[in-house]
Amino acid sequence: MKLVSSRAGAAAPGSVAAAAAAAADTPALRLVALLEHMAARDQRHTLQGLAEATGLPKPTLHRMLQQLEAAGLLQREGDGRHWGTGSRLRRLAENLLLNSGLHGARHQVLRRLVDEVGESCNITALAAGEVVYLDRVETAAPLRFHLQPGSRVPVHCSASGKVFLAQMAPAQRRQLLGAVPLEACTPRTVTDPDALEQELQRVRAEGCAFDDEEFLPGLVCAAVPVPPAEPGARASLCVALQGPAVRLSADKLRALLPALQRAAQALAQLEAAPGAQAPGRARGSA
Repeated sequence: MKLVSSRAGAAAPGSVAAAAAAAADTPALRLVALLEHMAARDQRHTLQGLAEATGLPKPTLHRMLQQLEAAGLLQREGDGRHWGTGSRLRRLAENLLLNSGLHGARHQVLRRLVDEVGESCNITALAAGEVVYLDRVETAAPLRFHLQPGSRVPVHCSASGKVFLAQMAPAQRRQLLGAVPLEACTPRTVTDPDALEQELQRVRAEGCAFDDEEFLPGLVCAAVPVPPAEPGARASLCVALQGPAVRLSADKLRALLPALQRAAQALAQLEAAPGAQAPGRARGSA
């Protein structure tokens, strides 16, 4: 895959950055194309690897990386040789998700899901190593846990967090989990890395994850990924339901998974066709 440069060939058809690269006749657009290329890959980037992937000369790339680092959009890893996304870029991605023009349509899917399952439900994303609630609809049941959109929960003891972790490459997962200790939020929290890895293998195999009072005492949760638009890509969103353990047994949680999966498919259709009309009921097609 090549990014456009005055000294490089055109981008390969179908590449993530091809659309931006095709019009990248200005320094600003070339920076955007480089960010797209880096953000689309589950890896840390070296100058040599970026030069090979984009076709840009190393001096040009180095200047671009320095500009993006100075702006907080990229950051250099501790070894000085690898580059990753910066805090400003992550905040930008999070704000885009929180304030998306699709918010109203997503909320309709979520509200219909709550009507169907009778429990509080969330749409979640991964941001800065934590799970953030992009949207939430509360159940009308008198016994419930109040968590607002924008709330953050740890990845290792939340159902959505386990879904996101299970999709990562092993090296990235180790890096994320190694940055902070696996805190025991409740007596049920899994804090042993080997036990957590075994749980994530099950999540990968089954395509769903559970939180059995691991984040808050008395709270259980189930989550499924929203299918990504591109085959083989990682899901950037999850849909999850939460409720009190006294009302939601393990068997009942599993029985509600088909409703979650239908809602996830409806959300995926919204993401793939943002100009579409309001979605249909979560229990059917969107």
